[in-house]
Amino acid sequence: MDLRFTAEEQAFRKEVRAFIRTNLPETTREKMRAGKAPSKMEVVAWQRILNAKGWAVSNWPQEWGGTDWTPVQRYIFREELQLAPAPTPTLFNVNLLGPVLIAYGTPEQKARFLPRAANLDDWWCQGFSEPGAGSDLASLRTAAKREGDHYIVNGQKTWTTLAQYADWMFALVRTDPGAKKRQEGISFLLIDMKTPGIVLRPIITIDGAHEVNEVFFDDVRVPVENLVGQENQGWEVAKVLLSNERSGASNIGNTKERLAHLRRIATEVYAGDTPLIEDRDFLSRLAAIEIELKAHEMTTMRVLAAEQKRRATGPDPASSVLKLRNSEIGQKVTELYLDLAGPYGLPFQSPDESEGRNEPDAGADWARLVAPTYFNRRKLTIFGGTSEVQRNILAKAVLGL
Repeated sequence: MDLRFTAEEQAFRKEVRAFIRTNLPETTREKMRAGKAPSKMEVVAWQRILNAKGWAVSNWPQEWGGTDWTPVQRYIFREELQLAPAPTPTLFNVNLLGPVLIAYGTPEQKARFLPRAANLDDWWCQGFSEPGAGSDLASLRTAAKREGDHYIVNGQKTWTTLAQYADWMFALVRTDPGAKKRQEGISFLLIDMKTPGIVLRPIITIDGAHEVNEVFFDDVRVPVENLVGQENQGWEVAKVLLSNERSGASNIGNTKERLAHLRRIATEVYAGDTPLIEDRDFLSRLAAIEIELKAHEMTTMRVLAAEQKRRATGPDPASSVLKLRNSEIGQKVTELYLDLAGPYGLPFQSPDESEGRNEPDAGADWARLVAPTYFNRRKLTIFGGTSEVQRNILAKAVLGL
């Protein structure tokens, strides 16, 4: 199997890179280079630029604003966004909700929601996890009882990412509490976040950020027309969605960009009179991560090549490999950052009394962000399916154990 990019794919990469360089607001680029998250306004503005170009929903059919790109071209596009760095089109709108509506939605649902999702006129969040149903998602208890032409929803979702920005939520709810199997009796609903009875409470994470939330439902009325797929068949819909979530989790471009940043700042941080970029132990750890990343990239290319050959649309268990390796490599990168910053990575510190070049500037953005980023990235091996769950999937679906 030849995993090298063709001349056409290399030309496509140049086209994408040139467009990003010309159209990405420089303030957004510099903010992300410093390791900071873009604001909602910056994400919306950039996605609308991409949508005007016809590139915001490249994984969708052309009928709904997508492209005819191959899986490899979509990979190149995502990698170039991450290398820039630039915001990638919102996961919940583009990679999760969109493909599900295209596969299972009614014509009315597609016409109503897909164009607005592509242009980020509606910001979507995902209502899956609950206090007793995270990795064991089939244990969810949020109930939706049908009364006439509405479902009455009661329950709680948690760890709901960026729900404070969201206009809509796609959620899994239990519509048949008496189903014999837990995976049965679950339905997939679209819920307007402005509906009376919805209460959102922020969860402040260990890094001090407001990224996730609790969402409570108290007799929330959801029109039956917002049911996606068949009632009590939401588990099948969710499996497709989760496969899309994991297959898009390689994140190789972002990791390459962070490793390049590590190399740059290692020239400015000294151990004694020697910059860390010349320290053998540091270089050994950096090289080990780069080797793991290269192996991860080759695995991703093999998955893409197989997808391109068979034009698969269903869940691919190999996506669990990508999610698993990306999570572990991402955490190793933040650990190396933390070691590089040393005490200057602490959230709070007294003014730097030393002079000279032997330590990084205590006020440098990269040093101040190291500890919060390190703590935040502990989630990588948990969210979207824990590493243990991914290994179980691979043992069963790939190895046949």
